[in-house]
Amino acid sequence: MKVFTKRHEIEAFLNEQRSQGMEIGFVPTMGALHEGHLSLIAYALQQTDISVCSIFVNPTQFNDKADLERYPRMPEKDLAMLAEAGCQVVFLPEVEEIYPEPDSRRFSFGLLDEVLEGARRPGHFNGVAQVVSIFFDIVKPDRAFFGSKDYQQVMVIKELVRQLQLDIEIVSCPILREADGLAMSSRNMLLTGAERKAATLIPDVLAMSRQMKVKGASIRVIRQSVMNILAKDPLYKLDYFEICDGETLKAMDTWDDAAKPVALIACFVGKIRLIDNLVY
Repeated sequence: MKVFTKRHEIEAFLNEQRSQGMEIGFVPTMGALHEGHLSLIAYALQQTDISVCSIFVNPTQFNDKADLERYPRMPEKDLAMLAEAGCQVVFLPEVEEIYPEPDSRRFSFGLLDEVLEGARRPGHFNGVAQVVSIFFDIVKPDRAFFGSKDYQQVMVIKELVRQLQLDIEIVSCPILREADGLAMSSRNMLLTGAERKAATLIPDVLAMSRQMKVKGASIRVIRQSVMNILAKDPLYKLDYFEICDGETLKAMDTWDDAAKPVALIACFVGKIRLIDNLVY
């Protein structure tokens, strides 16, 4: 496994691989890796010739400095996991390497970055678009692999690729879950024991919402039921629970299965904010 910290070095290496006809697969991460990330590496290994993983905690996508400082960083452990997973190339740059100057670009994704995460975390998706576009320019992948836990982010990245007219296939990969159903996340390791146990309520209420839909419950009733359940637990503070059109993220009031409805949730368990979703 080759590890690069400088842009010009990884660009030169990948240009050489590309000249030999190699297809490049890319998995951008912020580190603190878990099995969900490694599953993306596995998809990259299956579908391309060279798997590239970046580890970079991007400051421009955090609108909360405390959240940025709290985000777990463990590069040595990450590198060992990637080596064991068979990853071939790792890009581990410093902030100055990615942002030699402040990035003043502003992207517009319409409704996609105005609702849900976009509404709660102003500037978040602009920061995501900044860093991902920079990494795409450096790596120039044929395919890039993202976890579908970040459902809205995947939609934003696809729109970014469309707007920039990049010849990159964005591959959305299934959510990996712990044995108790909690979606794998780097933030899970920040939970206390009691919070970690309580966090399983998130996938539980998503599963309940699907069962309610099957039984004919309205979206309004499902939304209220989820809110009522989470309100009973003092460890929880619900940020949002919405059922949206899976293609546009427009909130739905009545069922339309042609819209591929998806339930999206974000809540604080203690001080840690977790997100999840379930496609109906």
